[in-house]
Amino acid sequence: MSVFAQKNTSLSGKITLQKNGEALIGASIYFPDLKIGGMTDTAGYYQINNLPKATLLIEITYAGYQQIVQQIDLEATSTQNFVMKDEVTELGEVVITGLSKAAQRNRTPSPISVITPIQLKQSTATNIIDALATQPGISQITTGSSISKPVIRGLGYNRVVVVNDGIRQEGQQWGDEHGIEIDQYSVNRVEVLKGPASLAYGSDAMAGVINMLPAPTLPEGTIKGNALANYQTNNGCIGGSLNLRGNQKGIVWDLRYSQKADHAYQNKYDGYVFNSGFKENTFGGMLGVNKSWGYSHLSFSMYNLTPGIVEGERDPLTGQFVKPIAINDSTTDEVIATNSDFKSYKPFVPYQKIHHYKVVSSNNFYIGKGSLKATLGWQQNQRQEYEEVLEPKEYGLYFYMNTINYDFRYNYTPENNIDLSFGTNGMYQNSQNKGSEFLIPDYDLFDFGLYAIAKKSWDKWTLSGGLRYDLRNEHGKDLWLDTNDVRTNVPDASSEQLFTAFYSKFQGISGSIGATYQINDILYTKLNLSKGFRAPNIAEISANGVHEGTSQYLIGSPNLKTENSYQVDYAFGVNSEHITLETDLFYNHISNYTFLEKMKNPDGTDLLIEGNQTFKYTQGNADLYGGEITLDIHPHPLDWLHFENSFSYVQSVQANQPDSMRYLPFTPAPKLHSVLRANAKNLGKFLANSYLKIGVDNYFNQNHFYEAFGTETVTAGYTLLNAGIGADIVTKNKTLFSISISANNLTNVAYQSHLNRLKYLAENNATGRTGVYNMGRNISFKLIVPIGIKN
Repeated sequence: MSVFAQKNTSLSGKITLQKNGEALIGASIYFPDLKIGGMTDTAGYYQINNLPKATLLIEITYAGYQQIVQQIDLEATSTQNFVMKDEVTELGEVVITGLSKAAQRNRTPSPISVITPIQLKQSTATNIIDALATQPGISQITTGSSISKPVIRGLGYNRVVVVNDGIRQEGQQWGDEHGIEIDQYSVNRVEVLKGPASLAYGSDAMAGVINMLPAPTLPEGTIKGNALANYQTNNGCIGGSLNLRGNQKGIVWDLRYSQKADHAYQNKYDGYVFNSGFKENTFGGMLGVNKSWGYSHLSFSMYNLTPGIVEGERDPLTGQFVKPIAINDSTTDEVIATNSDFKSYKPFVPYQKIHHYKVVSSNNFYIGKGSLKATLGWQQNQRQEYEEVLEPKEYGLYFYMNTINYDFRYNYTPENNIDLSFGTNGMYQNSQNKGSEFLIPDYDLFDFGLYAIAKKSWDKWTLSGGLRYDLRNEHGKDLWLDTNDVRTNVPDASSEQLFTAFYSKFQGISGSIGATYQINDILYTKLNLSKGFRAPNIAEISANGVHEGTSQYLIGSPNLKTENSYQVDYAFGVNSEHITLETDLFYNHISNYTFLEKMKNPDGTDLLIEGNQTFKYTQGNADLYGGEITLDIHPHPLDWLHFENSFSYVQSVQANQPDSMRYLPFTPAPKLHSVLRANAKNLGKFLANSYLKIGVDNYFNQNHFYEAFGTETVTAGYTLLNAGIGADIVTKNKTLFSISISANNLTNVAYQSHLNRLKYLAENNATGRTGVYNMGRNISFKLIVPIGIKN
């Protein structure tokens, strides 16, 4: 008999509405840990077969109604009815990020935000990170409209781990203009864990984790999909995605093809921003099996992005953007960019080509009172930069990186609401230079981590904690150049050694302990203490060259130490009939915080190497503190009306430094986000799930910046007015299509975000303004047509 063999059971019942007792048709029943679910029939009944006899979390969802989440002992229960209420709040949402098993958000000590499918559907963002940036505590470092890097509570780059398809995304995250290579349309839901998550993810998760989750697998016997079309007015974005998925006798699949193209974006001051467009296309899917013993899924994706790189070069007299051209085989010039250049969907030199390929095997086997999770992944990231107008198809920089991820975890659930988990995870990485220019050496990296996590729940209390040990080895390799600056493997006396081989070893201890207390049915509180660590990345310890994508010469520091983070989080929440309130406060001390500092000559002028401003990695001790407040007013019985508000604040300071060096670079400005939203489940015979919203994003002045050596400057505050409207068009209880119209920056305010890297490009001599501004007014039209083949 197989060790994975399980005695099967089933769960059935009926789902009705509290207000009138009517059966609810099409409600979703889902077990997150099993990735198995079902749906109610025309009489409100459901039945799910081939379930293990275990205690599992179940969630019941239906658009417009309050989610139901509870533990079900499938060994003792085979019938369970549910009654759904009108939606008010969702603080009890199910989350999985950083946890051994799925749990309710308000019973997890670490602060976790959830971005729902509806929120993503209504977004006007041009990439997935921008779609998250309105959330409290979340920001983004941008380089135009196609490249955004996530920032959690003032920390970004290699301090944020992005998880997709169950493994951490690896794509040279240290680079300023290296974005997140994930298809925006493939993401169904996002969980953001704010605070050190090294316990579950090891090095690089000091700021937190962004977990991008696909849609749940469909109920057995179902085949469906959808076609999506999106157009945006500001940058002419044309996007589309086709999805088909199904579940036949436990064989599950999910296929998606997406394509997106933008021309240059525009704003009130700059007009169209030359070479800010991009092209993107992806194909991905999943094939697997769901049975009573667990599941085994194989996911794959092929992502391709070609973004232009904005350099901000202008005509000195008119201030208009210029583009480089080739006069002949050896001569270049610059001419003023034309309207056809701005409206072109093909990027100009300089530009990048990024290819990201990924295959992941994700498995979960139920064994007695426990389960064994095994995840193995391979991903390849190819990043090419093209910068020579005389040779527009010849790349200069070319990073070619392969990564193997592994995660093996055993979860054990004995009696008395105790969950135990222990395991190992990490990665092996090999990166090679295949271009003619070099910024970092070829290197090998190996991560190994061991961890143990425990959780105990009582009636009102939940206590959890864990410990982890990590070891990282980095091996940089020699790189020699001959007299023509061409790489050579046979150096001689005339050769120049650009990189010297090195072996670095970093290790760290991580841990956390926290508790939640449900004071009553309305009030709850949470406290969490955590320690994280981060080993220096390859650029920080070894960079030596020009990064054409940023026009900077970067210099690494080989003697950098590991960063260590010590954080305390406290939360207090109210979830009542009329308001939902949550206050999250944090204090984070980081020793050996690493950042880039601009270098100067003795006379105070910028140090230029090969004509580029020079930056070097340095370290200091930092303290970050602040928090988020969210308030949703939903006065009963007007449950269809919501006034949603959030305020985010972070202060980032260095200890024992003069005023010009006191504040850390890339610290987000305080922001206040407010939305007045009205929902209607049904409007007449043909409209369902309708909504109308109007919102304001207010970003305050950022007067706390890293002033030393001219690294940063003050950023003025600004206010953006947004709106949206949408509905499902239905007939005979069947959705024909869904449409949403969303508008950002309705008043076309000209502004520069403090985290906009284009803010520091050259001055416009005609206006005296420095840098390039963010996107102006943008209206998004999105159409989704469901495809129901078998229901």
